[in-house]
Amino acid sequence: MQYDVFLVNLDSTIGHEIQKTRPCLVISPDEMNDTINTVIIAPMTTKSHEYPTRIRIKFHGKDGWIVLDQMRTVDKKRLVKKLGKIENTAIRKVKDVIKEMLVD
Repeated sequence: MQYDVFLVNLDSTIGHEIQKTRPCLVISPDEMNDTINTVIIAPMTTKSHEYPTRIRIKFHGKDGWIVLDQMRTVDKKRLVKKLGKIENTAIRKVKDVIKEMLVD
C-alpha cells in the first residue's frame, strides 16, 4: 500500500487545505497500514507551482504534483479506490523531500 495512489475523499476541509475527492499518495509504511485503520497521505493535484515540498509527477498520462506540505492522516474509509503506484524515481524524490522536511 505504501506509495500506492488512491482516490481519496478529503472533505470536509478548512481554509487552504486541499479538498474534494482526488488522487492521493499513501506515504505511511506498510507496518502501520497493516495494523491501524488510518493511513498518512499526500494529496496530488494538477494545479500547483514549483515549491521545495512539491514533487512534479506524471501519473496516468497527466502532469501533476505530489503536495507533501499537505500530508495528513485519514481513515481508510476515505479511500475510494486504488489507482496505481508511482515510479521508483518518484518514490526516491518523495523520501528525500520528507527527510529534508522532517529529519534534517
